[in-house]
Amino acid sequence: MEMMVGPMSGALDATALAQAYPWPAGRAWLRSMMLMTLDGAVAGPDGLSGSISSPADRLVLSEVRRLADAVLIGAGTLRAERYRPLRANPADHIERLGLGLAEAPVVVVVSASLDLPWEEPFFAESSVTPIIVTVASVESGRLRVARDHADVIVLDGQSADETEVIAALHARGLLRIVCEGGPRLLAGLTAVGLVDEVNLTIAPRLAGGGQVRAGDTIAYPVGLEIVHLIVDDGFLFTRYLANRENAGKISHA
Repeated sequence: MEMMVGPMSGALDATALAQAYPWPAGRAWLRSMMLMTLDGAVAGPDGLSGSISSPADRLVLSEVRRLADAVLIGAGTLRAERYRPLRANPADHIERLGLGLAEAPVVVVVSASLDLPWEEPFFAESSVTPIIVTVASVESGRLRVARDHADVIVLDGQSADETEVIAALHARGLLRIVCEGGPRLLAGLTAVGLVDEVNLTIAPRLAGGGQVRAGDTIAYPVGLEIVHLIVDDGFLFTRYLANRENAGKISHA
């Protein structure tokens, strides 16, 4: 891996890669973590993101998660990707302990219907019990099942408002959040101005046959400032920070 744009230059070892994805100290921070092909696909023909990924992409994903409080995903992403249990890494124990973090990030799943694969080892074998964020209108039987498998947060209303989701996580002290999709959840978080940072991996693949877009167009787009560009075997790893002062000032001429 080699940084082409950013604060460092040349090949990156594990220490340099960690320095390339820092968390700001003492404040809440929401990262969006996305992988897509050159033509906008977010998964390969098998419906999984792994088939368009690479070892370097998985290394970056691991680093972004490594010192996070929470990994936030939508129910569709959980069903499609079949997340494996998120377990503590002994190599990170001292650093996480020193930062006041739990032994591992907790996975947070947003689901208004609670139509989830409860039989997956993800629920029983993760180091930290997964959190499910749902709504008060959900069917009571499904809510009982959810509480047997996860730590459940119930929001008022019939749909999970993105602002309320993030506020509920902050109330639990989960300030360092990585959102890994799906596209609709990311679009919703962006629309209400909650995304602080975008980590976008571009895979040198053509798999989608067209551009992927979910959600409505944002009325006041958030400008982004590039922090770095890393290259590995044709994959581009980009990191952008939101520049809210420039929101709505993007020219479409």
